[in-house]
Amino acid sequence: MRIINRYLFLLTMFFGLFSCTENKENVDLIITDAKIFSVDANFSVLEAMAIKDGKIVATGSSAEILQSYIATNTQSIKGAYIYPGFNDAHAHFVGYARGLRKVNLMGTRSWADALARVIDFQNKYPSDYIIGRGWDQNDWADKSYPHRSSLDSLFPETPVYLSRIDGHAAIINTAALRQAGLSGNETLVGGTLLQDAQGFTGILIDNATDLIKLPAMDLALQKEALLEAQANLFTKGVTSLTDAGLLAADIELLQSLYADTSLQIRVNAMVSDEPASLAKYLKAPIESPTLRVKSAKFYLDGALGSRGALLLAPYSDDSTNYGLQLKEASYFKMMADSLAQLGWQMCIHGIGDSANRLAIDIYSQALAGLDDRRWRIEHAQIVHPADQKRMVAAGIIPSIQPTHATSDMYWADQRLGAERMKYAYSAQSFLKLGAKLPLGTDFPVEAINPLYTLRSAYLRQDADGYPPKGFRAEEALSFEDAIRGMTEWGAYASFEEKKKGTLEVGKYADFVIFDQDLSTLSAQELSSLEVQATYLNGQEVYRN
Repeated sequence: MRIINRYLFLLTMFFGLFSCTENKENVDLIITDAKIFSVDANFSVLEAMAIKDGKIVATGSSAEILQSYIATNTQSIKGAYIYPGFNDAHAHFVGYARGLRKVNLMGTRSWADALARVIDFQNKYPSDYIIGRGWDQNDWADKSYPHRSSLDSLFPETPVYLSRIDGHAAIINTAALRQAGLSGNETLVGGTLLQDAQGFTGILIDNATDLIKLPAMDLALQKEALLEAQANLFTKGVTSLTDAGLLAADIELLQSLYADTSLQIRVNAMVSDEPASLAKYLKAPIESPTLRVKSAKFYLDGALGSRGALLLAPYSDDSTNYGLQLKEASYFKMMADSLAQLGWQMCIHGIGDSANRLAIDIYSQALAGLDDRRWRIEHAQIVHPADQKRMVAAGIIPSIQPTHATSDMYWADQRLGAERMKYAYSAQSFLKLGAKLPLGTDFPVEAINPLYTLRSAYLRQDADGYPPKGFRAEEALSFEDAIRGMTEWGAYASFEEKKKGTLEVGKYADFVIFDQDLSTLSAQELSSLEVQATYLNGQEVYRN
């Protein structure tokens, strides 16, 4: 009898367990025992989530999720901190990738240092045309522009083109000038070939850089570099980005890599202001889970570092220079009217207060009577307070890169003077007016690491924790708002907030895992913290 009762008990337990399992929904992945920053409306911190077919199907406590779901892969990651995958709202993905196969001049401390890197690169990887990027004379003891004479001495027959860190200036040697069929005395609208007493110095500013047609990189090499760039971004927790200006050929290159699934990172591609590229995609925009093409990028002015940003009053350190307007206002007005009619998003590069005022004028006129177009000003770096109000009232999005503030803070006041600095590199001012702030890096102008964005946005400090109280600390964002800018608001700025940007039911399971709470870390700690894992569509794409 005892044996029979024991048998009946085991049988009951078996069927009970079977029944419990049977009632649970099958999913692909369950994460439990975590601290999940959902970035929902309440900035809720959850314990667990269930993922199926690349999307989040449930969130809640570990007990709730385990009671209702069963997965082939269940991970208890006690002590870990999870955030939505970072969305870099303004970057240059394709440009960064190509730069991985060129001379890297970022972080050089002098022109001699830059030249040494060029020599070393050419010795290792001999080329018929030397291309590099990343020098910044503002970081050197001698802050004057370099001269082509030193390049001529080293490379008398080999063309050399070295782009400044912002991409708005470059230095070339005589061989490059000669190959381009130029004299160095050319004049053009929106650009300058700098001269001294001896003639052309080798420095090209803004539209002058377009005079040099660089040799195309081998297609196989480009693909290899793009996949390396993707891998680098995954190590930093970046799962989505906006590429701020691509030609049709660049977009086609991305499509070819998406087709064979080797490229996975989500890209919102702004079409460059180039007639053939615009003509192609204005007729056939793209909206897929991985690639969106329904916005266009225009350059109104140059960069502050090369004194190309268009200002209302002259530069404080160059009394006759107002900067450069790269095209006539009538052109931008024409394009704004066309894009408004087509339902496309317009994105204008605006650094100086004059450039931003003109962009706001043009947008306000074109958008009159239209709702929710989310037109953007990329950088919105120096915007007069009156124009900040106009900008937000018109529904124009300021697309901001916080690291520009902490990179430029050592010299920006010399360019702008005390009065203009009061409204330069703003963030909190826009937020108080009701704006959503998509935050990006502008890489490769800055580093690809989004934690630098976070550091600069809410601590307003560089990697060393300088300045102690933060640069223009009154413009600092809260930790929550900084995270929203790197996730939710970045998605909003590309019309993708219903798909990604928060860890809520129905959205892509794109997330990043850290072993520390980001809100508790100093500037130095944020700058050195490493990602533990990155997931895209619920699939692990990086593990430290």
